[in-house]
Amino acid sequence: MSCAIVTLKKGEGRSLKAGGPWIYDNEIDTILGSFENGDIVQVHDFDGYPMGKGFINQNSKIRIRMMTRDENQEIDEAFLKMRLKNAWEYRKKTVDTSSCRVVFGEADFLPGIVIDKFSDVLVVESLALGIDRMKPTLIRLLKEILEEDGIHIRGVYERSDAKVRTQEGMERVKGFIGEEFDTKVEIVENGVRYKVDVKDGQKTGFFLDQKYNRLAIQRLCKDAEVLDCFTHTGSFALNAGIAGAKHVTGVDASELGCEQARENAALNGLEDKVDFVCADVFELLPKLEEEGKQYDVVILDPPAFTKSRKTIKNATKGYREINMRGMKLVKPGGYLATCSCSHFMDYELFTKTIGQAARNVHKRLRQVEFRTQSPDHPILWAADDSYYLKFYIFQVVDEM
Repeated sequence: MSCAIVTLKKGEGRSLKAGGPWIYDNEIDTILGSFENGDIVQVHDFDGYPMGKGFINQNSKIRIRMMTRDENQEIDEAFLKMRLKNAWEYRKKTVDTSSCRVVFGEADFLPGIVIDKFSDVLVVESLALGIDRMKPTLIRLLKEILEEDGIHIRGVYERSDAKVRTQEGMERVKGFIGEEFDTKVEIVENGVRYKVDVKDGQKTGFFLDQKYNRLAIQRLCKDAEVLDCFTHTGSFALNAGIAGAKHVTGVDASELGCEQARENAALNGLEDKVDFVCADVFELLPKLEEEGKQYDVVILDPPAFTKSRKTIKNATKGYREINMRGMKLVKPGGYLATCSCSHFMDYELFTKTIGQAARNVHKRLRQVEFRTQSPDHPILWAADDSYYLKFYIFQVVDEM
Protein backbone atom coordinates (compact mmCIF):
# COMPACT_ATOMS: atom_id res chain seq x y z
CA MET A 1 0.00 0.00 0.00
CA SER A 2 1.50 3.32 -1.00
CA CYS A 3 1.34 6.04 1.61
CA ALA A 4 1.67 9.81 1.57
CA ILE A 5 5.17 11.30 1.79
CA VAL A 6 5.81 14.09 4.27
CA THR A 7 8.91 16.23 3.63
CA LEU A 8 10.48 18.29 6.39
CA LYS A 9 11.63 21.88 6.01
CA LYS A 10 15.37 22.41 5.69
CA GLY A 11 16.96 22.62 9.14
CA GLU A 12 13.95 21.07 10.92
CA GLY A 13 13.52 17.67 12.56
CA ARG A 14 16.42 18.20 14.95
CA SER A 15 14.77 16.31 17.81
CA LEU A 16 13.75 13.54 15.36
CA LYS A 17 17.36 13.18 14.20
CA ALA A 18 18.48 12.96 17.83
CA GLY A 19 16.15 9.97 18.30
CA GLY A 20 12.99 11.83 19.37
CA PRO A 21 9.58 10.42 18.41
CA TRP A 22 7.62 13.50 17.30
CA ILE A 23 7.36 15.89 14.36
CA TYR A 24 5.54 19.17 15.01
CA ASP A 25 3.20 20.95 12.58
CA ASN A 26 5.67 23.81 11.96
CA GLU A 27 8.48 21.43 10.87
CA ILE A 28 6.69 20.18 7.75
CA ASP A 29 7.28 21.59 4.27
CA THR A 30 5.11 19.46 1.94
CA ILE A 31 2.82 16.42 1.94
CA LEU A 32 2.52 14.45 -1.31
CA GLY A 33 -0.29 11.96 -1.79
CA SER A 34 -3.63 11.47 -0.09
CA PHE A 35 -4.21 10.38 3.49
CA GLU A 36 -6.72 10.47 6.31
CA ASN A 37 -5.90 11.55 9.85
CA GLY A 38 -4.52 8.54 11.73
CA ASP A 39 -2.91 7.03 8.59
CA ILE A 40 0.70 5.89 8.41
CA VAL A 41 2.88 8.22 6.30
CA GLN A 42 6.49 8.16 5.14
CA VAL A 43 8.78 10.92 6.40
CA HIS A 44 11.61 12.36 4.31
CA ASP A 45 14.16 14.99 5.18
CA PHE A 46 14.23 18.17 3.03
CA ASP A 47 16.62 16.47 0.59
CA GLY A 48 14.53 13.31 0.18
CA TYR A 49 16.50 11.21 2.70
CA PRO A 50 14.08 8.65 4.27
CA MET A 51 13.53 9.13 8.03
CA GLY A 52 11.00 6.36 8.68
CA LYS A 53 7.23 6.06 9.15
CA GLY A 54 4.70 7.39 11.60
CA PHE A 55 1.03 8.25 11.89
CA ILE A 56 -0.28 11.69 11.00
CA ASN A 57 -3.01 13.81 12.55
CA GLN A 58 -3.69 17.33 11.30
CA ASN A 59 -5.75 18.13 14.40
CA SER A 60 -2.68 17.85 16.59
CA LYS A 61 0.32 20.15 17.04
CA ILE A 62 2.28 16.90 17.25
CA ARG A 63 1.60 16.26 13.58
CA ILE A 64 3.41 12.91 13.25
CA ARG A 65 4.34 10.31 15.86
CA MET A 66 7.02 7.95 14.60
CA MET A 67 6.49 4.18 14.63
CA THR A 68 9.75 3.08 12.96
CA ARG A 69 12.98 4.50 11.50
CA ASP A 70 12.97 1.89 8.72
CA GLU A 71 11.08 3.18 5.67
CA ASN A 72 10.67 -0.40 4.38
CA GLN A 73 9.06 -1.66 7.59
CA GLU A 74 5.38 -2.61 7.26
CA ILE A 75 3.31 -1.46 10.24
CA ASP A 76 1.35 -4.70 10.39
CA GLU A 77 0.29 -7.25 13.01
CA ALA A 78 3.73 -8.90 13.09
CA PHE A 79 5.34 -5.50 13.73
CA LEU A 80 2.93 -4.67 16.58
CA LYS A 81 3.46 -8.11 18.13
CA MET A 82 7.24 -7.58 18.02
CA ARG A 83 6.90 -4.20 19.79
CA LEU A 84 4.63 -5.66 22.49
CA LYS A 85 6.83 -8.72 23.00
CA ASN A 86 9.90 -6.49 23.43
CA ALA A 87 8.02 -4.37 25.98
CA TRP A 88 6.94 -7.43 27.98
CA GLU A 89 10.37 -9.11 27.89
CA TYR A 90 11.92 -5.86 29.17
CA ARG A 91 9.48 -5.78 32.14
CA LYS A 92 10.21 -9.41 32.99
CA LYS A 93 13.90 -8.50 33.33
CA THR A 94 13.51 -5.21 35.21
CA VAL A 95 10.45 -5.24 37.52
CA ASP A 96 7.99 -7.28 39.54
CA THR A 97 5.38 -7.94 36.82
CA SER A 98 2.47 -8.95 39.08
CA SER A 99 1.31 -5.35 38.55
CA CYS A 100 3.24 -3.07 36.24
CA ARG A 101 3.07 -0.72 33.28
CA VAL A 102 3.43 -3.01 30.28
CA VAL A 103 3.46 -0.31 27.60
CA PHE A 104 4.68 3.26 28.18
CA GLY A 105 3.92 4.99 24.89
CA GLU A 106 6.86 6.58 23.10
CA ALA A 107 9.40 4.98 25.47
CA ASP A 108 8.26 1.57 24.17
CA PHE A 109 8.13 2.79 20.55
CA LEU A 110 4.30 2.57 20.57
CA PRO A 111 3.49 6.29 20.71
CA GLY A 112 0.34 7.55 22.38
CA ILE A 113 -0.74 4.44 24.30
CA VAL A 114 -0.29 3.30 27.89
CA ILE A 115 -1.26 -0.17 29.11
CA ASP A 116 -1.13 -1.03 32.81
CA LYS A 117 -1.50 -4.53 34.22
CA PHE A 118 -3.10 -4.85 37.65
CA SER A 119 -2.89 -8.53 38.55
CA ASP A 120 -5.10 -10.14 35.86
CA VAL A 121 -6.71 -6.94 34.52
CA LEU A 122 -5.43 -4.54 31.83
CA VAL A 123 -6.17 -0.80 31.85
CA VAL A 124 -5.65 1.03 28.56
CA GLU A 125 -5.19 4.74 27.97
CA SER A 126 -5.01 5.79 24.33
CA LEU A 127 -4.13 9.41 23.56
CA ALA A 128 -3.40 9.56 19.81
CA LEU A 129 -5.62 8.86 16.82
CA GLY A 130 -3.23 6.60 14.87
CA ILE A 131 -2.60 4.25 17.79
CA ASP A 132 -6.29 4.37 18.75
CA ARG A 133 -7.10 2.60 15.48
CA MET A 134 -4.59 -0.13 16.38
CA LYS A 135 -5.93 -0.50 19.92
CA PRO A 136 -8.13 -3.62 19.38
CA THR A 137 -5.23 -5.42 17.68
CA LEU A 138 -2.73 -4.36 20.37
CA ILE A 139 -5.00 -5.61 23.17
CA ARG A 140 -5.63 -8.96 21.45
CA LEU A 141 -1.91 -9.48 20.76
CA LEU A 142 -0.88 -8.51 24.29
CA LYS A 143 -3.38 -10.95 25.80
CA GLU A 144 -1.89 -13.69 23.58
CA ILE A 145 1.67 -12.81 24.65
CA LEU A 146 0.73 -12.88 28.36
CA GLU A 147 -1.19 -16.15 27.90
CA GLU A 148 2.05 -17.71 26.58
CA ASP A 149 3.50 -17.01 30.05
CA GLY A 150 0.46 -18.53 31.76
CA ILE A 151 -1.10 -15.14 32.59
CA HIS A 152 -4.81 -15.14 31.79
CA ILE A 153 -6.27 -11.63 31.50
CA ARG A 154 -9.87 -11.68 32.76
CA GLY A 155 -10.79 -8.16 31.71
CA VAL A 156 -9.76 -4.92 29.99
CA TYR A 157 -10.91 -1.45 30.99
CA GLU A 158 -10.34 1.72 28.98
CA ARG A 159 -9.43 4.99 30.70
CA SER A 160 -8.97 7.21 27.64
CA ASP A 161 -10.68 10.06 29.47
CA ALA A 162 -7.79 12.55 29.59
CA LYS A 163 -8.29 16.08 28.22
CA VAL A 164 -5.44 15.74 25.71
CA ARG A 165 -7.62 13.50 23.54
CA THR A 166 -9.64 16.57 22.57
CA GLN A 167 -6.43 18.13 21.16
CA GLU A 168 -6.25 15.12 18.83
CA GLY A 169 -9.85 15.72 17.72
CA MET A 170 -10.99 12.63 19.65
CA GLU A 171 -13.75 12.12 22.19
CA ARG A 172 -12.89 11.18 25.76
CA VAL A 173 -13.94 7.59 26.40
CA LYS A 174 -14.11 5.29 29.40
CA GLY A 175 -15.55 1.80 29.78
CA PHE A 176 -15.11 -1.93 29.34
CA ILE A 177 -13.39 -3.37 26.29
CA GLY A 178 -14.99 -6.77 26.04
CA GLU A 179 -16.79 -8.42 28.93
CA GLU A 180 -17.65 -6.56 32.14
CA PHE A 181 -15.91 -7.47 35.41
CA ASP A 182 -15.53 -6.20 38.99
CA THR A 183 -13.47 -3.00 38.58
CA LYS A 184 -12.10 -3.16 42.15
CA VAL A 185 -8.97 -5.24 41.61
CA GLU A 186 -6.78 -6.52 44.43
CA ILE A 187 -3.02 -6.29 43.89
CA VAL A 188 0.05 -6.88 46.06
CA GLU A 189 3.09 -4.61 45.80
CA ASN A 190 6.14 -4.66 48.12
CA GLY A 191 4.13 -6.98 50.40
CA VAL A 192 1.29 -4.43 50.71
CA ARG A 193 -2.23 -5.31 49.56
CA TYR A 194 -4.37 -2.72 47.76
CA LYS A 195 -7.79 -2.56 46.20
CA VAL A 196 -7.29 -0.66 42.94
CA ASP A 197 -10.33 1.09 41.49
CA VAL A 198 -9.61 0.97 37.76
CA LYS A 199 -12.93 2.65 36.92
CA ASP A 200 -12.90 5.71 39.19
CA GLY A 201 -9.34 5.92 40.54
CA GLN A 202 -6.98 8.63 39.29
CA LYS A 203 -5.39 8.05 35.85
CA THR A 204 -5.46 4.27 35.34
CA GLY A 205 -6.38 3.58 38.98
CA PHE A 206 -3.05 3.45 40.82
CA PHE A 207 0.38 5.07 40.54
CA LEU A 208 2.73 2.21 39.66
CA ASP A 209 5.64 4.57 38.95
CA GLN A 210 6.46 4.98 42.68
CA LYS A 211 6.72 1.22 43.35
CA TYR A 212 10.40 1.09 44.30
CA ASN A 213 10.39 4.56 45.88
CA ARG A 214 7.73 3.29 48.29
CA LEU A 215 9.98 0.32 49.01
CA ALA A 216 12.93 2.68 49.63
CA ILE A 217 11.16 4.47 52.49
CA GLN A 218 10.36 1.20 54.29
CA ARG A 219 13.77 0.94 55.93
CA LEU A 220 13.46 4.46 57.38
CA CYS A 221 10.10 3.85 59.01
CA LYS A 222 10.67 1.18 61.67
CA ASP A 223 9.44 2.54 65.05
CA ALA A 224 8.92 5.95 63.43
CA GLU A 225 6.20 8.59 63.64
CA VAL A 226 5.38 9.19 59.95
CA LEU A 227 3.43 11.89 58.10
CA ASP A 228 2.45 11.05 54.50
CA CYS A 229 1.14 14.07 52.56
CA PHE A 230 -0.98 13.70 49.39
CA THR A 231 -1.42 10.05 50.33
CA HIS A 232 -3.93 9.32 47.48
CA THR A 233 -5.05 5.77 48.34
CA GLY A 234 -2.51 5.37 51.14
CA SER A 235 0.42 3.81 49.30
CA PHE A 236 3.42 5.43 51.06
CA ALA A 237 1.57 5.38 54.41
CA LEU A 238 0.92 1.63 54.13
CA ASN A 239 4.53 0.91 53.18
CA ALA A 240 5.55 2.80 56.34
CA GLY A 241 3.00 0.84 58.37
CA ILE A 242 4.04 -2.56 57.07
CA ALA A 243 7.69 -1.68 57.77
CA GLY A 244 6.88 -1.32 61.47
CA ALA A 245 6.18 2.40 61.97
CA LYS A 246 4.91 3.38 65.42
CA HIS A 247 2.16 5.53 63.92
CA VAL A 248 1.37 6.91 60.46
CA THR A 249 -0.88 9.82 59.48
CA GLY A 250 -1.88 10.03 55.81
CA VAL A 251 -3.35 13.26 54.46
CA ASP A 252 -5.30 13.82 51.25
CA ALA A 253 -7.84 16.37 50.03
CA SER A 254 -10.00 13.67 48.42
CA GLU A 255 -12.56 12.01 50.70
CA LEU A 256 -12.83 9.15 48.17
CA GLY A 257 -9.04 8.72 48.30
CA CYS A 258 -9.06 8.64 52.12
CA GLU A 259 -11.95 6.17 52.15
CA GLN A 260 -10.04 3.85 49.79
CA ALA A 261 -6.89 4.33 51.90
CA ARG A 262 -8.78 3.25 55.04
CA GLU A 263 -10.04 0.15 53.20
CA ASN A 264 -6.46 -0.61 52.14
CA ALA A 265 -5.24 -0.19 55.73
CA ALA A 266 -7.88 -2.68 56.92
CA LEU A 267 -6.86 -5.07 54.13
CA ASN A 268 -3.34 -5.12 55.64
CA GLY A 269 -4.42 -5.21 59.30
CA LEU A 270 -2.92 -1.75 59.81
CA GLU A 271 -6.03 0.23 60.79
CA ASP A 272 -4.80 0.64 64.40
CA LYS A 273 -1.56 2.38 63.52
CA VAL A 274 -2.28 4.08 60.18
CA ASP A 275 -4.99 6.74 60.07
CA PHE A 276 -6.11 9.09 57.33
CA VAL A 277 -7.17 12.73 57.49
CA CYS A 278 -9.13 14.39 54.68
CA ALA A 279 -7.65 17.91 54.48
CA ASP A 280 -5.86 20.39 52.24
CA VAL A 281 -2.17 19.72 52.87
CA PHE A 282 -1.23 23.41 52.41
CA GLU A 283 -3.71 24.34 55.16
CA LEU A 284 -2.97 21.45 57.49
CA LEU A 285 0.84 21.67 57.66
CA PRO A 286 0.95 25.19 59.23
CA LYS A 287 -1.58 23.99 61.86
CA LEU A 288 0.56 20.95 62.69
CA GLU A 289 3.55 23.28 63.01
CA GLU A 290 1.63 25.58 65.40
CA GLU A 291 0.71 22.55 67.50
CA GLY A 292 4.43 21.75 67.76
CA LYS A 293 4.05 18.40 65.97
CA GLN A 294 7.26 16.71 64.80
CA TYR A 295 7.78 13.49 62.85
CA ASP A 296 10.63 11.05 62.27
CA VAL A 297 9.70 10.78 58.58
CA VAL A 298 7.74 13.22 56.40
CA ILE A 299 6.73 12.17 52.87
CA LEU A 300 5.66 14.70 50.21
CA ASP A 301 4.12 13.17 47.08
CA PRO A 302 2.12 16.05 45.56
CA PRO A 303 0.23 15.95 42.26
CA ALA A 304 1.91 17.72 39.33
CA PHE A 305 1.65 21.42 40.20
CA THR A 306 2.22 22.26 36.54
CA LYS A 307 1.30 20.61 33.27
CA SER A 308 2.81 23.29 31.03
CA ARG A 309 5.79 25.63 30.80
CA LYS A 310 3.51 28.65 31.29
CA THR A 311 2.66 27.84 34.91
CA ILE A 312 6.14 26.79 36.02
CA LYS A 313 6.65 29.93 38.17
CA ASN A 314 3.60 29.27 40.33
CA ALA A 315 4.46 25.59 40.52
CA THR A 316 7.96 26.42 41.77
CA LYS A 317 6.40 28.50 44.55
CA GLY A 318 4.14 25.60 45.46
CA TYR A 319 7.01 23.10 45.61
CA ARG A 320 9.13 25.53 47.64
CA GLU A 321 6.38 26.17 50.17
CA ILE A 322 5.42 22.53 50.61
CA ASN A 323 9.07 21.54 51.15
CA MET A 324 9.65 24.36 53.66
CA ARG A 325 6.57 23.26 55.61
CA GLY A 326 7.60 19.61 55.40
CA MET A 327 11.16 20.26 56.59
CA LYS A 328 9.91 22.19 59.63
CA LEU A 329 7.90 19.16 60.71
CA VAL A 330 10.86 16.76 60.60
CA LYS A 331 12.57 16.10 63.94
CA PRO A 332 16.29 16.99 63.89
CA GLY A 333 17.99 13.95 62.34
CA GLY A 334 14.71 12.74 60.87
CA TYR A 335 14.01 12.09 57.19
CA LEU A 336 12.21 13.82 54.35
CA ALA A 337 11.09 12.05 51.17
CA THR A 338 10.04 14.56 48.53
CA CYS A 339 9.15 14.28 44.87
CA SER A 340 7.77 15.95 41.77
CA CYS A 341 5.89 14.12 39.03
CA SER A 342 5.78 17.11 36.67
CA HIS A 343 7.84 16.73 33.51
CA PHE A 344 8.22 20.55 33.33
CA MET A 345 9.68 20.72 36.86
CA ASP A 346 12.96 19.29 35.63
CA TYR A 347 15.72 17.81 37.78
CA GLU A 348 17.77 21.03 37.96
CA LEU A 349 14.81 23.24 38.88
CA PHE A 350 13.42 20.77 41.41
CA THR A 351 16.83 20.37 43.05
CA LYS A 352 17.35 24.15 43.19
CA THR A 353 13.86 24.69 44.66
CA ILE A 354 14.46 22.18 47.48
CA GLY A 355 17.82 23.85 48.20
CA GLN A 356 16.10 27.24 48.48
CA ALA A 357 13.44 25.78 50.78
CA ALA A 358 16.13 24.36 53.09
CA ARG A 359 17.99 27.69 53.26
CA ASN A 360 14.77 29.58 53.96
CA VAL A 361 13.99 27.45 57.02
CA HIS A 362 17.65 27.08 58.15
CA LYS A 363 17.81 23.34 57.66
CA ARG A 364 20.68 21.33 56.28
CA LEU A 365 19.97 18.38 54.05
CA ARG A 366 22.05 15.24 53.80
CA GLN A 367 21.07 13.37 50.65
CA VAL A 368 20.36 9.70 51.25
CA GLU A 369 19.45 8.96 47.66
CA PHE A 370 17.95 10.32 44.45
CA ARG A 371 15.58 8.13 42.51
CA THR A 372 13.28 8.36 39.48
CA GLN A 373 10.29 6.41 38.23
CA SER A 374 10.12 2.62 38.35
CA PRO A 375 11.82 0.93 35.33
CA ASP A 376 8.46 -0.16 33.88
CA HIS A 377 8.13 3.56 33.03
CA PRO A 378 11.40 3.61 31.07
CA ILE A 379 13.14 6.91 30.44
CA LEU A 380 13.98 7.14 26.75
CA TRP A 381 16.81 9.68 26.58
CA ALA A 382 15.69 11.10 23.25
CA ALA A 383 12.07 11.47 24.44
CA ASP A 384 12.12 14.15 27.13
CA ASP A 385 8.50 13.59 28.14
CA SER A 386 9.29 10.06 29.29
CA TYR A 387 11.35 11.43 32.24
CA TYR A 388 9.08 13.08 34.74
CA LEU A 389 9.43 11.66 38.27
CA LYS A 390 12.12 13.02 40.60
CA PHE A 391 12.35 11.53 44.10
CA TYR A 392 14.75 12.55 46.88
CA ILE A 393 15.30 11.14 50.34
CA PHE A 394 17.15 13.45 52.75
CA GLN A 395 18.15 13.45 56.36
CA VAL A 396 17.18 16.84 57.79
CA VAL A 397 19.65 18.30 60.29
CA ASP A 398 19.42 21.68 62.02
CA GLU A 399 22.20 24.14 61.23
CA MET A 400 24.94 23.97 63.86
